[in-house]
Amino acid sequence: MDRTRAPATRTRYRAPLVGFAPADDPRFDELCALVPDHLHPRELLPDARVVCAFYLPFSSHTVTANACEERVSEHWARAYVETNALLSELCITLVAELERIGIPAAWAPPTHNFDPVRLVSAWSHKSIGVICGLGQLGHHHMLITESGCAGRLGSIVLGTGTKLPPRRNADGSFCAFDRGCRVCIQRCPVGALTESGLDRSRCYARCLENDARFPQWTADVCGRCATGPCALQPMHHSKSSGEIPVV
Repeated sequence: MDRTRAPATRTRYRAPLVGFAPADDPRFDELCALVPDHLHPRELLPDARVVCAFYLPFSSHTVTANACEERVSEHWARAYVETNALLSELCITLVAELERIGIPAAWAPPTHNFDPVRLVSAWSHKSIGVICGLGQLGHHHMLITESGCAGRLGSIVLGTGTKLPPRRNADGSFCAFDRGCRVCIQRCPVGALTESGLDRSRCYARCLENDARFPQWTADVCGRCATGPCALQPMHHSKSSGEIPVV
């Protein structure tokens, strides 16, 4: 599957993952209660029926390239930029095709939709991915899916006329932090990720430093914490807690 590549990009991907959830899943209400500024699916689309989340996992080569450098690799930065553009194009196309057959739909950008002070998203694709059964949140605040955490997420909300497809279940504990794994902490180059959690401001400051290295792109990204043992596959263990992540 590493041969899969979007026609207009140099980035290579593994097989995509797709998950669904009903728009009235109570976990959306819980998420909005935890993060008051977070949008409910019905705020994106008043007659929302189904939420669809999708994940594009990077190739193993992209992961290896970023793991070998202290600063973000050009390969990873390009993947970040190209995949954000690809996800936006995908959402625009999906919404147009759905509306053409009479199904209203809406979407939010794959990135840069967060509060610049609190660094919390108004529409967290990671949290949406958890609710749609794509995976679980790791200690590094990345979504760990069946295909790991090295990749990008998008999502759309579908309205009247949509039937809920079979739902995915992310069973087991995908993160090995509670079993002693500390690779993501060790790979954070600025100490933003510690035993106690993530310092969002320090993490984002590093991302902005990396962005300055690539003036041709908007590449405010690092990804070093996403190159460990859960990069390409989850670290399976016991059943998950089902808690709602805030990312």
